[in-house]
Amino acid sequence: MLLAVLTGCGSTGSSSDGPPTVTVETGSQTVTVKPTQYCLDGDGRRYDTTPPVIEVSPDSPITFTVPKDVAAQGWSVQVFDDKLEEKIGSVDVGKGTTVFDRINSSDVVPAAFYLVVVEDKGGPCGVFSGAWPVGFIRPGSRTTGTGSATPSG
Repeated sequence: MLLAVLTGCGSTGSSSDGPPTVTVETGSQTVTVKPTQYCLDGDGRRYDTTPPVIEVSPDSPITFTVPKDVAAQGWSVQVFDDKLEEKIGSVDVGKGTTVFDRINSSDVVPAAFYLVVVEDKGGPCGVFSGAWPVGFIRPGSRTTGTGSATPSG
């Protein structure tokens, strides 16, 4: 269930800051997503975090907001199945972009799926980087869920 190494590495923050979060908005819901892994102070770290799962109506826009450090490094949104095991696709986001709103809940075929913000590689941790997974489920579907899995590149 756990997927191996993620492509990407990113900017670092100080230990006292902790890892940054990503914000996801859809409909009237705003959710803060903690990373399952992140390069902090030049050290690749994994976190015991359960990704949130949001119930979302069909054809709803989904907006991601990332911290400036992640935007400066570059990032993408990876699409996974409901178990966070099979990568279905990926959308690159322009370097320097902090807000990305070009994904719709009906863009993904399965009714239950994960979108994972993945920071681009490079920097002090080599290929290890940040990953912020969030699950989505359209009404009438079920997800088997996952614990703290991270995507592969």
